[in-house]
Amino acid sequence: MSGVALVTGASRGIGRAIALQLARDGYAVAVHCHRQVDAAQSVCDQIRAQGGIAAVFCCDVTDEGAVQRMAADITAQLGLVSVLVNNAGFAQQKLFTDLDGEEWRRMMAVHVDGAFYTCRAFLPDMIRRHEGAIVNVSSMWGQTGGSCEVHYSTAKAALIGLTKALAKEVGPAGVRVNCVAPGVIQTDMLSGFDENTLQALAEEAPLCRLGTPEDVAAAVSFLVSDRAGFITGQVLAPNGGIVI
Repeated sequence: MSGVALVTGASRGIGRAIALQLARDGYAVAVHCHRQVDAAQSVCDQIRAQGGIAAVFCCDVTDEGAVQRMAADITAQLGLVSVLVNNAGFAQQKLFTDLDGEEWRRMMAVHVDGAFYTCRAFLPDMIRRHEGAIVNVSSMWGQTGGSCEVHYSTAKAALIGLTKALAKEVGPAGVRVNCVAPGVIQTDMLSGFDENTLQALAEEAPLCRLGTPEDVAAAVSFLVSDRAGFITGQVLAPNGGIVI
């Protein structure tokens, strides 16, 4: 499969690595961001410097109208999207008893509503063309639950449920839907941890290291490729063996 790939939340971290990898795989990449336009543009510049095609598209994925407008802009500038990677998200550590309603709703809106709106925007064309691949980025905490991250774990678990159900629904139309559930990955989400804590986290994994954004990007690259043509509704977990 080749064509156009949209990666949401692609200005940094895992999303950035996925965008760069898909560009190396030959896709024209729509690099989505919400506010970090300069960082997203840097990703585009790197892709173009390597001979690829990329453009920045900004919107709030919790706004369905904005997502629909972005979809129209991507189609006009790059063409029809054949690969959608729902990566946009954020993490927050907080005791459940300290969470307020707004924090809960924001977590669900970005992770779950965002994926819902982007799928709604791009699936009709995928179904009409009888081709397409969607990858939702969950987390190992969506598989096992994380203390002090109940809202995050709930949102990431919802993405796994969305993946499995949608895969059954759109499989007959030739569209595959899969999920990656990363473990502890070296991104700026770990910036608040000291070296001793990071070392302890690495030692929890049988492979005795932290993951990299490129580890996750490699998993996504496989799932959207023809090599995974008989794989749908699955959760691939690049986590170093910490969750088995």
